[in-house]
Amino acid sequence: MLVVFAMLLTASMLTVIGEILLKLGVNAVSERVGAFSLNPTVLWTTFTDWRVILGFVLVFGGALFWLGVISRVNLSFAYPLLALNYVLILIPSRLVLHETITPTKIVGAIIVVIGVVVITWGAASNQG
Repeated sequence: MLVVFAMLLTASMLTVIGEILLKLGVNAVSERVGAFSLNPTVLWTTFTDWRVILGFVLVFGGALFWLGVISRVNLSFAYPLLALNYVLILIPSRLVLHETITPTKIVGAIIVVIGVVVITWGAASNQG
C-alpha cells in the first residue's frame, strides 16, 4: 500500500506543478495576444510557450503514475484521493500565482480532507 500512496503523491505533485505551469503559460500568452481562443495565432502562441509544453508534460506524467495507482487498487478507493489536489494547489497558487487564499477556501480545504478520510477509511480495509 505504501507504493500506491507514493505513486498517488507523485501523480498529484506532477499534476499540481503542471497546472501551475499551464496557468503561468496562458497568463503570459494572454498578455501578448489576448485570452485563449481558437484563433490560430493564439493557439500557436499558447502551444509553443515553454510553460504550457512543460505543464502538459508534467500533467501527462502525473496521469502515468495515476495509471499505476488504479492498476493496484479499486477505483472507488483511489479516486476520492484526487480531491486532495484541491488542497495541494492552494499553496503554490498563493506563492507562485499570488492568488488570494480566503478563509472560505481554507474551510473548504479542511472539509475536503475530512471527506477524503471518511470516504477512504472503510475502503482501505477492502483493498486486496
